[in-house]
Amino acid sequence: MNIIIPMAGQGKRMRPHTLTTPKPLIPIAGKSIVQRLVEDIVHTTKEKIEHIAFIIHPSFSKDAETMLLNIATAMGATGHITYQEEPKGTAHAILCAVDFLEGNVLVAFADTLFDARFEIDTQKDAIIWTQRLDNPEQFGVVVLDEAGKIIRFEEKPQTFVSDLAIIGVYYFRDGKNLQQELQFLLDNNIQTKGEYQLTDAMENMRQKGKEFYTDIVNEWLDCGNKDATVQTNQRILVLKSGKDELIDASAKIENTTIIPPVFIGPGAVLKNAVIGPYTSIEAGCKIENAIIENSIVCANTQVQAVVLTQSLIGREVNLAGQKRALSLGDFSTEA
Repeated sequence: MNIIIPMAGQGKRMRPHTLTTPKPLIPIAGKSIVQRLVEDIVHTTKEKIEHIAFIIHPSFSKDAETMLLNIATAMGATGHITYQEEPKGTAHAILCAVDFLEGNVLVAFADTLFDARFEIDTQKDAIIWTQRLDNPEQFGVVVLDEAGKIIRFEEKPQTFVSDLAIIGVYYFRDGKNLQQELQFLLDNNIQTKGEYQLTDAMENMRQKGKEFYTDIVNEWLDCGNKDATVQTNQRILVLKSGKDELIDASAKIENTTIIPPVFIGPGAVLKNAVIGPYTSIEAGCKIENAIIENSIVCANTQVQAVVLTQSLIGREVNLAGQKRALSLGDFSTEA
């Protein structure tokens, strides 16, 4: 099986963080969003993952590319970097990894995480992961028949047709067929709302006899903006508490109260602080005389004499001050 991960978006809703760090590489409890996504996907299948293709913007740094390739290697797969220079829609993005559209293919967009307890049935033509939402109109949705088979796709419907929102993870048994349908959209300039949409390609496949099914995830965790990412960090800490070791043995903790669940990364130094609940302190951070709850503090950041809540603090930040909710990008200085 091949995995294709489109992640070329500029992450405008996450600025200033995404000015220096691609959104999928922002850490959640010690691992990047995209690493957690890949691990979640691998756990849903017994198939060997042969290739993982990351579709990125050319502006991503070489360090970012190396991090992505290392994620694939850690999963026992061969990693590949392909590029999408212009945002032309989901169908166009996937087609940028055309060399890997063959055999069993799993497509996952890298701004979402999920919690699921099932395995992929590779004998089905296609599976679309969904979750029931009260307000699904900002997402693509699927409509099912009485037997549970998908009979219709709608991209961001303005009137209610279904509460089953597509979370951005898809399985296709025949990658080559998917490639042909994606290419058909581009060759014939078939767009919906100004972009080439994967849902249009899937509808063409369905009308030609391919059978689509859905699996409903237990929980869908969004990482689209700062507040959503902080909330996702909270949920990941809850889900991993008691299963993973969340406090690294090399962290130095002095006169500090830890209110779990929290993640403390390698080499972190905590002194005269209260940390947690729902807080991630990444590797190399130095926290002193501070109270931090429900927040993410990225690597090698120094925080002194502050009270933080609902905050996302970037890498290499020097922060000292008063109680507030912040969204500071990498390499900031705030006092």
